[in-house]
Amino acid sequence: MPKTYVPKQCEIKQQWHLVDAKDRILGRLATKVAAVLRGKHKPMFTPHLDTGDGVIVINAAKIKVTGRKLQQKVYRRYSGYPDGKREVSLETMLTKKPEEVVRLAVQRMLPGGPLGRDLIKKLKVYADDKHKHAAQNPAALEA
Repeated sequence: MPKTYVPKQCEIKQQWHLVDAKDRILGRLATKVAAVLRGKHKPMFTPHLDTGDGVIVINAAKIKVTGRKLQQKVYRRYSGYPDGKREVSLETMLTKKPEEVVRLAVQRMLPGGPLGRDLIKKLKVYADDKHKHAAQNPAALEA
């Protein structure tokens, strides 16, 4: 009976990819980035292992959204205290923290738990086109 191949940690080669988010739709960009972080683009993909690559997203402030999401999409968080519920629209988030918009979109497409927490650490998001990861030699990711 054939056995299932499970890659060892030393066999997993990780590289970095650079994604330009200018004029890209937020959800479509996030699905592509999440798939690369998971490692679904590699033939050795294993659901319970971190086989993915690192991703650098630039120009996060210039992403596009379709429909009326700028006014209707709301980010909610709760501090745990009475009257601690906070709601912020997508339009406000894009003006104040555009990196957070892209990071949250990708993070919510990753699995929860320890694996998801390890994967999100390999995502670097920048509002403009400057980044400090030239030493990683990121390859351009077309999507």
